[in-house]
Amino acid sequence: MRLVVVGASLAGLRAAQAARAAGHDGELVVVGEERHLPYTRPPLSKELLQGAHEADGCAFPCDDLDVAWRLGEAATGLDPAAREVALAGGERLPFDALVIATGCRARPWTGPGAELDGVHTIRHLDDAIALRAALTTRPAPRLAIVGAGFIGCEVAASVRGLGVDVTLIDVAPLPMPALGPLLGEHCARMHREHGVDLRLGAGIAALRGDGRVEAVELEDGTRVDADVVVVALGAIPNTEWLAGSGLTLDPGVACDAHLAAVGTTGVYAAGDVASWPHPLAGGARIRVEHWTNAAEQGTIAGRHAVAGEDGERAPHVAVPSFWSDQYDAKIQAIGLPRLARHVEVVEAAPEGDRFVAVGERDGRVVAALAVNGARRLPWYRRRVADGVTLDALRAELADDPKAFGPPAAREVVG
Repeated sequence: MRLVVVGASLAGLRAAQAARAAGHDGELVVVGEERHLPYTRPPLSKELLQGAHEADGCAFPCDDLDVAWRLGEAATGLDPAAREVALAGGERLPFDALVIATGCRARPWTGPGAELDGVHTIRHLDDAIALRAALTTRPAPRLAIVGAGFIGCEVAASVRGLGVDVTLIDVAPLPMPALGPLLGEHCARMHREHGVDLRLGAGIAALRGDGRVEAVELEDGTRVDADVVVVALGAIPNTEWLAGSGLTLDPGVACDAHLAAVGTTGVYAAGDVASWPHPLAGGARIRVEHWTNAAEQGTIAGRHAVAGEDGERAPHVAVPSFWSDQYDAKIQAIGLPRLARHVEVVEAAPEGDRFVAVGERDGRVVAALAVNGARRLPWYRRRVADGVTLDALRAELADDPKAFGPPAAREVVG
């Protein structure tokens, strides 16, 4: 049996490792568009950018994995009926089972000034290396970040530690809008306290410069001077190569609860590129672009690809979890914050540097958000998985000696 994994990042690596752990001793081919062996992405916007890590410090250990690596080769097509993956060089790579783990790419700025030098995105290892060089080889660089989501906020925090002047721009009224106003207000205060110039509720009209970027022009005509611009406008699933394959793209690869691509046999998807039905969303398909999900799904997809449809398989129902390190704060979330109808603080340290909030919908807790509450989040993840109600959670917290204290005045947002 030949197992082909398309995508050589975290999800693809975990799929390959899981296949070998499950007893697959046949051919195992991993195709990756980048020239690098698998590496972890979180340090790209943090330690690597700050110079605390070099490129080899991001690499995953995979020397003992019996894999035929096909790196620097992009997949350009899939024929599920013929059981073949087309590669950019013209080769057609046959497979018995396939795991699609092609992830996402950074969403670029496509408006005026997109062609200017000094405009960066940060998704790949080479992107982070190029951005670090741009910020460390210029005297007193001024950085403008377009987009105040996870990546934009992490880059801002990292380069402020290098003494770089940073302006963080977003059309949303608060940073990290996917996590709601409570976390957004906390992040806004934190960035301002560290000297970041926040331009929120501000749309971008153009990037300006003569060959090289010199400024970001806002829609109200304001000019933000910048020597370097980072575009952090989110990500786009890498599914274009699947056009004409018959797979359902919505926009990720639509999968069943076992991560099998809908309408196919022996084809699975994992990580940022996969969407699958989740009980927290009432069985609707969700797509999650975070490290933990990629690791968990890669493992499941690799194991299921080896087992086959007649083998032992289990649905992927893990509660999503993700984190962001900014300055001295670890910001974490579990569940689906976007589904919450209101968010309520349920634990808060007297010093004000730690808190946990939960998101509720129709009486059920669907998410938990925390700042510097890492030891508490596994407990909340289990409660969310169990379908706990908000009232039941409050009752448990009242008798929980590990909780760092309910706030004197409960804060409710939304």
